[in-house]
Amino acid sequence: MDTLGSMEIHSESLVNRLSGLANEARKLIVEMAATPTGCHIGGSLSVIDLLLGVYSKYGEDPNHLIVLSKGHSAAALYACLYLHGVIEENPAVNYGQDGSLLTGHPNHKLPGIPFATGSLGHGIPYAAGWALAQKMKGVNGIGVAIGGDGELQEGLCWETAQIVQAKGISNFIYIVDCNGGQNDGLVRDISPYHHLRGMFESFGFLVKEIDGHDFEQILSAVEPDPEKPLAVLAHTVKGKGIKAIEGNPHAHYAKISEKIAKRWRMGLK
Repeated sequence: MDTLGSMEIHSESLVNRLSGLANEARKLIVEMAATPTGCHIGGSLSVIDLLLGVYSKYGEDPNHLIVLSKGHSAAALYACLYLHGVIEENPAVNYGQDGSLLTGHPNHKLPGIPFATGSLGHGIPYAAGWALAQKMKGVNGIGVAIGGDGELQEGLCWETAQIVQAKGISNFIYIVDCNGGQNDGLVRDISPYHHLRGMFESFGFLVKEIDGHDFEQILSAVEPDPEKPLAVLAHTVKGKGIKAIEGNPHAHYAKISEKIAKRWRMGLK
């Protein structure tokens, strides 16, 4: 299996390498959807590029912390950690099975997972609090939380934004996987955001909007600002890479057959 390990790669090569790993990761996610338990395939496919990009930048330095707050996309996190060489076990083999550490939400007993997320909104204050602790200790550490636009309906997200502003936690990066979908439909139909960028700016964040599937944009965007916390609004496609489910909110969770999984894997270039 092709992994990044600890290799130092120039920027253009890194982008190309990440693109290749993203393809491998999507195949792993499809395989996890074909297990007896299935997985949250739609959001895993939308967030995987963000995870791979962020881990390539911050994942190997113990002074930094990365938390996947939208924990139902654990399949993507496991694929990312496997391809980065953080965990040794292929997650598609035992995902969701009794006794396996590869549970349906991130398992903190695995390397590279500092906090077990599941209840939406909880990973964001954890990462922000960790960043504040680093700042108070005088350590140059970045706290990164990766959440979702559906998750932003949790009040805890905005309570955290208020605290981040009040405490001046400029070493905090909040990446939002804006795939437009949630468990029971489209975000715009359930609880729309009329000016999401302005909402974060009102809390004192520097805001960057990017294509969440473009590695050059991802790597450039996640550079912290010395004065302000950073919010990255990453516009993504739910089910990205699998034409049959791209943009479909009903692909939030799926358990598919081996036959379908094989066809979808073959469609990935």
